[in-house]
Amino acid sequence: MLKGCDTLFIVLLRTVILYFIVVFTMRMMGKRQIGELQPFELVIAIMVSELASLPMQDTRIPLLHGIIPIITLLVLQVIISLAELKSETARTIFSGKPSIIVKNGKIDIKQLKYDRLNINDLMEELRLQGYYNIEDIEYAILETSGQISVIPKTELEPATRQDLNIKSTQDKLPITLILDGKINKYNLNLIEKNNSWLQNQLKKNNVSSPDKVFIALIDSKGKFFYQLKEGGSNN
Repeated sequence: MLKGCDTLFIVLLRTVILYFIVVFTMRMMGKRQIGELQPFELVIAIMVSELASLPMQDTRIPLLHGIIPIITLLVLQVIISLAELKSETARTIFSGKPSIIVKNGKIDIKQLKYDRLNINDLMEELRLQGYYNIEDIEYAILETSGQISVIPKTELEPATRQDLNIKSTQDKLPITLILDGKINKYNLNLIEKNNSWLQNQLKKNNVSSPDKVFIALIDSKGKFFYQLKEGGSNN
């Protein structure tokens, strides 16, 4: 019984250690989402998960036999990424090139076959982006990540405020000042305000303490917005 508990503890400890190593490795690989991974990055991600699972399942395998290959793959990924930054040839080898699959309202069937993309998948992706007619598209480009970028024909592009001669002010990035009762002093300094200014804003809205605030921010229009923890008042 005691031996069984020791084994469970070892498995638990290995799992925790490998979890943090895998998280660290994936963070070092960058902030791409799964759908945006290049082929070599996806291969490395799969290999990392496999290497991490082996020492967790089999306690006879030394922990270092899982950690060292994971770190090796991380170093390899960093080297390849740096090579891609420096060399067009490296980018082509490891990530490929974008390909034009629709041009001037017509599907390039030859390119579609080369990319092994069937017409149903293409039409589905175009519909998801709001394009239902092929003839409305000037270019559709299959990116190296597998996603499809669409450039509509000029006459079908939506009108902008500039086209209509409508004056407008540029929206700014919302800045969070209080989150779950905690004041973000860095963001407060970013907008060149202090605690006194923030307290005055709360008092104007009959809020006695930041502890009662779930979120408070300066929105994209420069307006002070808040919501209380108990789901009360908005401003």
